[in-house]
Amino acid sequence: MIMATAKGKIFPLTGNYAIAEAMRQINPDVVAAYPITPQTSIVETFSKFANDGKVDTEMVRVESEHSAMSACVGAAMAGARTMTATCSAGLALMYEIVGVASGLRCPIVMPVANRAISAPINIHCDHSDSIGARDLGWIQIYNETAQEAYENVFLAVRLAEHKDIQLPVMVCEDGFITSHCVQNVKIYDDETMKKFVGENKPEHALLDLKNPITVGAIELQDYFFETKRQQQDAMEKVPGVFLKVGNELSMLTGNDYGFYEEYKMNDAEAVIVTMSSAAGTTRAVVDRMRADGKKVGLLRIRLFRPFPYKEVAKALSRAKNVAVLDRSMSFGANAPLYGEIMNALYPMEKKPGLQSYTFGLGGRDLLESHVEHVYKEMLAGKVSDGKKYLGLREETV
Repeated sequence: MIMATAKGKIFPLTGNYAIAEAMRQINPDVVAAYPITPQTSIVETFSKFANDGKVDTEMVRVESEHSAMSACVGAAMAGARTMTATCSAGLALMYEIVGVASGLRCPIVMPVANRAISAPINIHCDHSDSIGARDLGWIQIYNETAQEAYENVFLAVRLAEHKDIQLPVMVCEDGFITSHCVQNVKIYDDETMKKFVGENKPEHALLDLKNPITVGAIELQDYFFETKRQQQDAMEKVPGVFLKVGNELSMLTGNDYGFYEEYKMNDAEAVIVTMSSAAGTTRAVVDRMRADGKKVGLLRIRLFRPFPYKEVAKALSRAKNVAVLDRSMSFGANAPLYGEIMNALYPMEKKPGLQSYTFGLGGRDLLESHVEHVYKEMLAGKVSDGKKYLGLREETV
């Protein structure tokens, strides 16, 4: 284990407050945002820091999320270190400009407090908001705890602003579960984190009058394809930079920042793959079933875009059966995370059995009994191509 070198103090904080603390330490040039539950308290808390003079940030209070992302794009193109936050319908409202942000290579960092997409109206957690934006060219990092969300905000800034990347990043936490529940969070000293993030030194900026650039020009059949290929090339460089920056952060915190977390995977015959807070419930069941001699394990995905296909395939190669737990649906298709795991396993000659489970839509609880049921089905070899659901009213689990 890497020894932490950064000094810090532990505070009882919600995930949203922890993220706001990271933003305070980063001291971005511009934050433009609009309130939406359960994200609101991120920017509300940060706004208090701005009002109290604890940051030099220019706060831009706008009339909608569409305007928030528009202001962020303008600020980023001007060369400012820029951040915002949103979720659910707010993310949906800014969709047009979310694609603009990645297409213009804006290194914007945006925490997302994952919440269901209406209708029916629901303000609680699932991943339908950020997962719905998975193909809009943003890097996506999913976090289990407030501590992890806090630390990955720093990593995200370094990653977004890297000269080989220049892409926006979503730092995702589960709405209300992580965003509003209080956990012990170690806040590292300001100077150490400020030094880790460093200064933003954009190579191209609208306010660099000695080196003028054109932004937002129309591209038809002549160059649009090439521009999109450049985005893909940048995204393919993300994994290497992600690990490099993560290793630097590890030297400060002692924590791991890999593409995923493996938990008791070495000899696991039945493995659950999931993301974010569901991993905590799963881990508790793994411990209990391991005590009973059952060979079960957990693979928690952190980096969803770009997806680490080869690495995930290697991690799952020893398992007999794999169950993928999705907190979102892709209507008329495979569940999103399940589809990516299937893609990862496809090249393998000897594949583990694979089963899809959907759970927790609209904030419905994932119970330990649900997780234990999944492991028992896998250990019994009950794996099929069909879709299964956990906690659905007409189901028995």
